Amino acid sequence: MKKLIRGLREFKDSYVSSHREFLEQLAHGQKPRVLFITCSDSRIVPSLITQTEPGEIFVIRNAGNIIPPFGAANGGEGAAVEYAIHALGIEQIIVCGHSHCGAMKGLLQIGKLEEEMPLVYEWLRHADATRRLVQENYPNYSEDELLEIAIAENVLTQIENLKTYPVVHSRLYQGKLHIYGWVYLIETGEVLAFDPVTHSYVPPQTQLEEPGQPGQYRVTHAPPVACDVPPYDPEELSSTTPQVAPVSQVISTHTSPTSNGSRSFQNPPGGISWLSPEQAERIYRGSKK
Repeated sequence: MKKLIRGLREFKDSYVSSHREFLEQLAHGQKPRVLFITCSDSRIVPSLITQTEPGEIFVIRNAGNIIPPFGAANGGEGAAVEYAIHALGIEQIIVCGHSHCGAMKGLLQIGKLEEEMPLVYEWLRHADATRRLVQENYPNYSEDELLEIAIAENVLTQIENLKTYPVVHSRLYQGKLHIYGWVYLIETGEVLAFDPVTHSYVPPQTQLEEPGQPGQYRVTHAPPVACDVPPYDPEELSSTTPQVAPVSQVISTHTSPTSNGSRSFQNPPGGISWLSPEQAERIYRGSKK
């Protein structure tokens, strides 16, 4: 507590004194450009990761960066999404998971939580589709790899949940809303962005790189974030059953089965594919026991 009180004093003496005009402007209202949905984990600081100022991003935080599907629970997440889009006019949403997520670790062992932490158990059931997808489609991975896969898959699960909200569905249909999927790697400070073209997580800046000019980026009106996740198209996804590899291997490796049924890692030709038929087909209306 002493550290927090010292921080308040330093904030007032340094930041407030040098930003009085800016703070006075903020007092008249907010105009954030992005809704940032992420985990409540103390190691995740959205404004630090994105280097944004107060008033620039509207943040929803909870255990596991979960958005319950429309109709499953009339909670704060749905209300905040509705307010951000309808009242604030936000046109971009980022769902950001992170490495070493305790909520995803608990999700993969959810049966152990029912008696120990019943409220956590009930909350994580909103991400049960992620758990089932991972456990049913990735049988030959280690526990650590399954956690990484769950973290990455859960971002897409929550994007699908977002699409069940009428205000989100309507704005997507009108082309007035864009949704992005990120995974933040705590150990390196790197952010990976989901690319719906290759069905892989890639460094977001590479999507803006000019061909033949490494390190040089286009100047566009789109923000330098992840590529847009397109509307759900079951016909497009029904012909393949790609999978996601652990996020930590997404840049340099991909998985291939060996003769003994285990997985080996090799250099990929162009990214890692990863959407299962279950993920393509599912419509979220809350988890079932």
